[in-house]
Amino acid sequence: MRASLASTAPPAPHNLPAPLVDIDLWRTDPVLRAAVAREGGGWIEARAEALGRFVGSVEMQTLAREANEHAPVLQNYDRNGERIDLVHYHAAYHRLMQAAFGAGLHSLAWKETRTGRFVARAALNYLWNQGEQGTACPVTMSFAAVHVLRGAPAIAAHWEPKLLTDDYDPRPLPMQEKRALTVGMAMTEKQGGSDLRANTTVATPVDGDEHVLEGHKWFCSAPMSDGFLTLAQRAEGPTCFFVPRVLPDGRRNFALVRLKDKLGNRSNASGEIEYRGTRAWRVGEPGRGIATLIEMAHLTRFDIVVAVAGMMRAALVQALHHTRHRRAFGEALIDQPLMRNVLADLALECEAATLLAFRLAGAFDRTQTDEREQHYARLVTPIAKYWLCKRLPVYIVEALECFGGNGYVEDWPMARLYREAPLNGLWEGSGNVICLDVLRAIAKTPRALEAVYEELAPLSVAHAPLARHLALLWGTLRNQPVALREARRITEGLALALQAALLARHAPPETAEAFIATRLDGEGGRAFGTLPERFDCGAIVARALAC
Repeated sequence: MRASLASTAPPAPHNLPAPLVDIDLWRTDPVLRAAVAREGGGWIEARAEALGRFVGSVEMQTLAREANEHAPVLQNYDRNGERIDLVHYHAAYHRLMQAAFGAGLHSLAWKETRTGRFVARAALNYLWNQGEQGTACPVTMSFAAVHVLRGAPAIAAHWEPKLLTDDYDPRPLPMQEKRALTVGMAMTEKQGGSDLRANTTVATPVDGDEHVLEGHKWFCSAPMSDGFLTLAQRAEGPTCFFVPRVLPDGRRNFALVRLKDKLGNRSNASGEIEYRGTRAWRVGEPGRGIATLIEMAHLTRFDIVVAVAGMMRAALVQALHHTRHRRAFGEALIDQPLMRNVLADLALECEAATLLAFRLAGAFDRTQTDEREQHYARLVTPIAKYWLCKRLPVYIVEALECFGGNGYVEDWPMARLYREAPLNGLWEGSGNVICLDVLRAIAKTPRALEAVYEELAPLSVAHAPLARHLALLWGTLRNQPVALREARRITEGLALALQAALLARHAPPETAEAFIATRLDGEGGRAFGTLPERFDCGAIVARALAC
C-alpha cells in the first residue's frame, strides 16, 4: 500500500550520525587518565569513571539541554505584593546541581588529605564541563570561597561545615536551617567593571567586624547562593566582606533587581543587586579587599583553565564521532585527507591544553611543600587562563564546522558549546587584565619566571625551534620593565612554550614535533587544518579516537 501524500511522518534518516550517548568520558580519554596519574591523582579513578559515565549519559545530556532551554526567571513579588526576590530554576538545573555538589566537585580538594587532591578534583571538573557549564559556576565559586573564608575564622566556623557537605539545598532559608550551603561572588559595578578600585559601594562599621553596606553590584553570579563575597569601600580602601543572602531571622539581606539575558551559560542566573542597609562581615584586613580576593581569583582562574580544556575535549569528541559516521563523496569524512588534517590539528590543541591544565593542577597540590611550584602556579595560572580562553572560541568554531549546517542548529550539541565559548575569557578578568597580571607576577616575583625557565630549558636542548622561541622571549623579558603593550605577545609566547615542553616530555614524538613545528617554527597556517604533509595525521587522530 502506498503511503498517503498527506502523511506527516518524516522520511527515514539518511547519512545522519546517531547522537553520541552513554559514553564513558573517563575511559575513552587516555591523555586525561595519564595526566591525572602522572600528577598524583590516580586514586580518583573510581569516582572519575562514575562521573565520566554520568556526564556522557543520555540522562545528563537531557538535563543539560532542558536546564539551558528553560532559563531562570526572577520573581520579585509574591501574589500579596510582598518583595521576595526569588529566582525560579527548571527542575533539570536542580538535578544537575545535586549531581555536581553530591559528587564533591566543590569540596574534594579541601576535605581530602591524600597527595594529589587538587589534581583529583580537576579531573572531576574537567569531566563535568564536558556536559554542562552553567552549574560549574556555583561549583567553582563555592570551591574557591573556602580558602578566603578561612581567613575569617569566626565566619568559617559557622559556614564551612555545610559549605563542604556533599549535598545541595536550594531552599531560601537562613543558613542554620539548611543541609548544605553555596557561596557566590558580587564584585563589579557598572561604572568600574574590572577597575575594582572605582567601586562606590560603601561599608559603615556597626559592631566589630559587622558593617552595613549601601550600593550596587552590576554582576552577581548565582544570585540564589546562600552567601556572597563582595567588595565595599572603607576609609582604608576597598575591603572584602561576606554577605548572607538571608539573615538569621529570615529577612532578605539585599535586593535582586533583575537577571541578565546572556548569550550563553543560560542555565545559570546572573543578576544585578542593590545593597540597602545590607549586613556584612569583614573578611581580611581593611583596605586589602582586592588582595584578599586575588587569592580567590587564583583558584577560580585555575578552575577556568581546567574547564576550558574539558570543553575542548567535548568539542573534539563530538567532531570525531560525527566525521567517523558521516559519509561524503563516497567515504567517511574522517578518512578524507583534508578533514583528517583538521581533526589532527584539533587533537594537538586539545592535548596541549589538557597537559597544561593538569601540570598546573599538580603545581597547586605541591605549593605547600615546594616553593618553586608555588611560584610556577602563580605565573602559569594567568598564562594558561589567557591562552586557553583565547583558543577556545576558534576551536569550537572549527569543530562546529565539521558538522556543516547541522552544527549551527540548536538540536545538535555544538550550538550550546559555541555560545558558551567566550564566557571564560571574560570571567575572572578579560584578556588584557590577565596579561597585565602576568607582567605583574614577573616583575614582583622574579622566582616565578625562573621556575618557568627551569621547566623549559632542559627541553630546548633537544628541540631547536623551542630553543629559538625561548631565546626571543628571554631577550624581551630581560629588558625590565617590559612595555605594557607587549603583555599579550609575551603571555602567548610563554603559553606556547609551556605546551610544547609538556608535549615533548609526555606525548608521542609525532605529536610533539607537529605542535612545535606549527606553533613555534612557522610551519603551520593561521587556521586549524594546516599541518605539513610530513606529519602523519592519521596517527595523531588515532591517539584521540579512543572515543
